[in-house]
Parts: sequence; C-alpha cells; structure tokens
Amino acid sequence: MERRNFTVSINAPREKVWEVLWSEKTYPQWTAAFFKGSRAESDWKEGSKIYFLNAEGEGMIAKIDKRKDPEIMNFMYLGIINKNGEEDLESEKVKAWAGSMEDYQLEEKDGKTKLTVHMDLDEEYKDYFLKTWPIAFEKLKGLSEDNSSLNNPINISVVVNAAVEKVWEVWNDPQHIENWNAASEDWHTTAATNDLRKGGKISSRMEAKDGSAGFDFEGIYNEVKQNEYLAYTLADGRKVSVDFKGDGKATLVEERFEAEDQNSRKMQQDGWQAILNNFKKYAESIT
Repeated sequence: MERRNFTVSINAPREKVWEVLWSEKTYPQWTAAFFKGSRAESDWKEGSKIYFLNAEGEGMIAKIDKRKDPEIMNFMYLGIINKNGEEDLESEKVKAWAGSMEDYQLEEKDGKTKLTVHMDLDEEYKDYFLKTWPIAFEKLKGLSEDNSSLNNPINISVVVNAAVEKVWEVWNDPQHIENWNAASEDWHTTAATNDLRKGGKISSRMEAKDGSAGFDFEGIYNEVKQNEYLAYTLADGRKVSVDFKGDGKATLVEERFEAEDQNSRKMQQDGWQAILNNFKKYAESIT
C-alpha cells in the first residue's frame, strides 16, 4: 500500500463543503467520477458500517473510523459486496488490503476550505485514482461554490394544540417571545420588540446564558395578515414567512426561511426547528 494525499482549495466555508461531501443529494454527484450511479448507505455514525456502491449494487464495505463535524471523516476499509449483495470480509484478495484508510480533513481560513484526502492505494488501482480524484474534486468544488441553492427556502413546521388566535398572540407578543425564543437551554432572548405591521420592525437579542456570545435578530415586515400569515426580510436580505392554519383546537405553524452561506442547511434547519419546538412547548404550557 502507498499513502497518497489529494488536495483541493474550495472558495466556501467548510460547513458547506462538509454538507456537499456527505449529503444524500450531493454525494452521488461528486463521486460519479469514480463509479456511475455511485451512492453510500449508512447511518453515518462513528463506528458504523458504510457501503460504497455503484449502480449495480456492487462496491466496498468500510467502517466510519472517526467523525468530527465539520473537520474529519475517516474510513477503514473492511471488504467488498458483490452484485448479489453478499459481503466478503475474509477472502485472501480482501485480506491483502483490508484495514486500508481513506481520511478526509477540512481546514478553513478566510472563508476558504482546504480539503485533503489521505488514501492508502493498492498498486493495481493507483493510476485510476490519480486520474479520477482531480475530476471528483472539480465537481465537488463546483457544488460547494454554487450559491444558487441558498435562496431555496428551508421549510419547518409544528402543530400547536391551541387555537390560532392564542398561537398568534404567543408568537408575536414580545413578553412571550422572550420566553420561547431559544434553541437550547443554555441560550435565551434578553429583549424583544415587535411592530406588527407592514414596514414595522421585529427585533430580538439572543445571548448565551453564560455571557460568552450573543447576536441581534432583526427584520422588516413585508406583509401581515392577523391570525393567518406574516412575512419579513432579515437585515441580511433573506426572506422569512410564517403561515398559521387553525381548526379551532390546534394550529399548524409553517415557517420558511432562506438559508445563509456560513452554516450547512441541515445545521440551520435543526436550529430553527429547535426554536419552533420550544415555541410549541411554551405555547401549550400557558393555554
């Protein structure tokens, strides 16, 4: 086995590159350079098996040896899987390279990401990977630097067991906002204002309870329909809208927001959904 390093510089934050590397949508796109119909099957947890497969269902079996988001992903190869779905972990051919590693390291500086892949190469396949890694990197770079998806809204929702009038009040009253507007127990909203009209301003100050961090969340309303709908534009130009659909007993709250480019879409979706879940918990506790 020969240890080789492959490196590419990508003009995107490493959270974005990390998402492109491993998301179900983009992983098959950049790895098509290696195998047509490439895909990966795993729960993506450290210590779990992962199957790297082609269009016919054949491929490699590995273990996720180490995972540290969004910096490190290491794979240890264990064996192969044939077109019948049978695993081979014991043949002499497999034993010759079992235990070989493929390690990904992401380093960010000034908004750019240096991706280095350290790979143990068998002499038989060395020339193949020397030719295909640059092709894969070009696709990965293009996907990571493409910001066209940023304006594709992220959708989240929750059902609150309360009438829509009460849900609307809890959502918009600054005193209530200060009680539910946090994604986790170690954060809170220390101040909030809400001029609930077209052209009015919504503002809240969110801080870590230990005082280590904080930021202002601000927007200007584009439209307000009482008990039904509101939309506003954030200070950075991104759009947010919220629908309220009640049946008298429960209310569906559907929120849509445009993603930013500093954190992965999944991280943003999880964070906003956590706040929405906290809103549901609080609203139901006071009705």
